[in-house]
Amino acid sequence: MRPIPADLARAQQEWSATYRQLAVQPGRTELRRHLYRLSAQLFFHPYWRQRRPSAAEWWQLRALGRRSDRDVS
Repeated sequence: MRPIPADLARAQQEWSATYRQLAVQPGRTELRRHLYRLSAQLFFHPYWRQRRPSAAEWWQLRALGRRSDRDVS
């Protein structure tokens, strides 16, 4: 697997944090909009231009997003 770029990992971490906030405060329009923008940013990131991600790559990215206390650089 190719290494995941730091900006993509940070976007996934932000997505995970926003998702958790939305779970605590459902119905918050600004959080849903932010989550939607982050989803588009993740899905259409230039890293995926050469080929679409495999299930393993998505899984790896999601695992990085769950580790919000770890610095990804």
